[in-house]
Amino acid sequence: MALKMTFPIILLILCISVNVNAQKVIELDEDNWSQILKGEWMVEFYAPWCPACKALETKWKEFSRFGPALGVKIGAVDVTTSPGLSGRFMVTALPTIFHVLDGQFRQYKGSRDVDSFSLFVEDRKWEQVDPISSWKAPNSLQMSFIASFFKLSQSLRQIHNKFTNEYGLPTIASYLIFAVATIIMGACLGVILVCAIDLIFPQKPSQFVKDSEVKKNNIYPTGDDLNDEDIKDDLVDQPANSDGEHASTESEGSQKDDKSGSESGKPRKRKTKRLDM
Repeated sequence: MALKMTFPIILLILCISVNVNAQKVIELDEDNWSQILKGEWMVEFYAPWCPACKALETKWKEFSRFGPALGVKIGAVDVTTSPGLSGRFMVTALPTIFHVLDGQFRQYKGSRDVDSFSLFVEDRKWEQVDPISSWKAPNSLQMSFIASFFKLSQSLRQIHNKFTNEYGLPTIASYLIFAVATIIMGACLGVILVCAIDLIFPQKPSQFVKDSEVKKNNIYPTGDDLNDEDIKDDLVDQPANSDGEHASTESEGSQKDDKSGSESGKPRKRKTKRLDM
């Protein structure tokens, strides 16, 4: 009788210990995702509306029970509530699974069953997969910048839903509000950018302004203030002036010759002598 009572108790204790040691799927979001940068992880990206994700859900939970034995943590990311992570990891299809080991990311593309997941970790098959390059790594600066755009798009979508659902605005009116806001923000950013450029690279005064100030103040440059360009301009102007003077002298001489020639060619009238009677 004692043996009959002892066996169920031992079985119950074993079941309780297994349930206690069994690891659950860790839900990751924008705030706690950085913990996957340490240790070994298998992370699934899913969406509640995705049929393939729903089919994988039970298998993923079952795989999480083998996590402690394999020395790997099992995580999941809902892309509908964490759009920034979907942009950070460049998730283009659902479900998508990543293997992460000490900050190195590899995408899992094998069969989606518990045995394949376990063998991928246990037999270190992830070594046969090339890691994601550093410039596309989710923890890089440029991917953080892309993640902020994904979060911004999600925020704008929520605002759009609030306009249409809560306030009852038509869709075209919501789009018009976003268009006007975009134009205003673009104009403000443009003004700020122009002012910043003017402060960093101030515009030099033009030569026309300098000449006008000289004429206004009756200030003429002295010999010390003349630069090389002014001297070159003077050297160029002098031959031109001498050529002009020479040409004018020649023209005046030719005009005199023509005048004298015309006068010499004209027949002179002979004076008649008066006879004295």
